[in-house]
Amino acid sequence: MSISRTTAVTPRSAGGRARRPRPRVAATGPRRDTKAAYAFVLPGFALYALIMLYPAIRTFLLSFRDWQIAPGKPSPWVGLDNYIQAFQDPVFLNSLVNSAAYTVFTVPLQIIFGLGLAVLLDAKLPGRVGFRVLFYLPVVTSWVVVSLLFQYIFQSGDGVANHLVVDVFGLSSENVSWLQSRWTGMFAIGVLGIWKGIGWAMLIFLAALTAVPAELKEAAALDGANAAKRFRYVSLPAIRGALSVVFILLFIGGFNVFISVLLMTGGGPGNATQVPLTYMYQQAFSFLDFGYGSAISFSLTVLVLAASALQYWWTRRRMRE
Repeated sequence: MSISRTTAVTPRSAGGRARRPRPRVAATGPRRDTKAAYAFVLPGFALYALIMLYPAIRTFLLSFRDWQIAPGKPSPWVGLDNYIQAFQDPVFLNSLVNSAAYTVFTVPLQIIFGLGLAVLLDAKLPGRVGFRVLFYLPVVTSWVVVSLLFQYIFQSGDGVANHLVVDVFGLSSENVSWLQSRWTGMFAIGVLGIWKGIGWAMLIFLAALTAVPAELKEAAALDGANAAKRFRYVSLPAIRGALSVVFILLFIGGFNVFISVLLMTGGGPGNATQVPLTYMYQQAFSFLDFGYGSAISFSLTVLVLAASALQYWWTRRRMRE
């Protein structure tokens, strides 16, 4: 009596090696993951929409009306009249020039000084943690506090600035009325902007410099490159992306200068130091012309976005080259 045995047959490949059955992996479900991601994002987006997006849309619609704040009073639709008025308004055009001058003055110096401090702090100097905190302290200081402090420094009488200019350095024989004229007032506001922004630029550049591989610097040093050449040919190309980000953000911040101008000069004398945001604030909350103020706000937004997009495109093109 013969007993037949049944043996399991394992499929073989062409090479004769047995194939192992692949384990089944339970599908995690991309839809389930997407729903979970949306569940986490939704509360933050709802808060953003309530606080930022909805007021922005309402303000944009308001810019097309001659808005009347009195209850029950009609606010007629005026179309583009507020925007046409803005670009025919010499005060608004003058405010754009002031913002451009402020940006040209402050942005390069913030980048230069911030990058210089970042290079020094990246050099493993003793006490660099304390210096890092010291240089970053102006960034977290209230704009209101430092604006009032600089208003005192640049006051027309015996202020600190006049003491340095007249008594210490002898650059002038009489006191300068810093905040009583256009360009000296913008200079004082610009000095405050530079002093307050250097620490922020320094922190971004320091983070980028610490990410540069040490092997590249060591290889350049072995090839005979000194510290200046290592920075120029190794570190600087490696942080080009950080330079682009800092430049664009400082550019946007330059055109959005507001609190320092409002508190130091109030846009005066005679609207000489107005910038777009102080002029918008004056039109909306002093003269209650909310439609015109909204048009000024969105005109500035479009100009800054267009300039920032152009800078981003040019920077990306240079980096690809």
